[in-house]
Amino acid sequence: MDALAALIFGRLFDRIGASVLIFVTMLSAFFAPLVFLGNLYPALIGTALWGVGIGAQESIMRAAVAEMVPADRRGTAYGVFNTGYGLLWSAGSALMGILYNVSVPSLVAFSMLTQVASIILLFIVYRS
Repeated sequence: MDALAALIFGRLFDRIGASVLIFVTMLSAFFAPLVFLGNLYPALIGTALWGVGIGAQESIMRAAVAEMVPADRRGTAYGVFNTGYGLLWSAGSALMGILYNVSVPSLVAFSMLTQVASIILLFIVYRS
């Protein structure tokens, strides 16, 4: 799903721009309840949605950075982006691991709330 999503959403990014990130994030936000609260078939669908989100992140988020930053500043921009992305991914993963041990519904709520918060931030960035 990761590779297929990267191809599909990469093409959509080329046609309609960064707004495709908002759609992908809304779609992939539903992975957590399907994976953690469902049985086998919802978990498979949730896993596919996770792959869609990862495919988009690995392709169009970096393309969006290139679109927002002048060519002479892209090296720095990618460095800042990847550093922030990696640090926040690690912190979020650690917190989700803790929440998994405490309460799976809390894990699902955290996952969905952070996805919704990112949609709001993406919308703000897209509008500016």
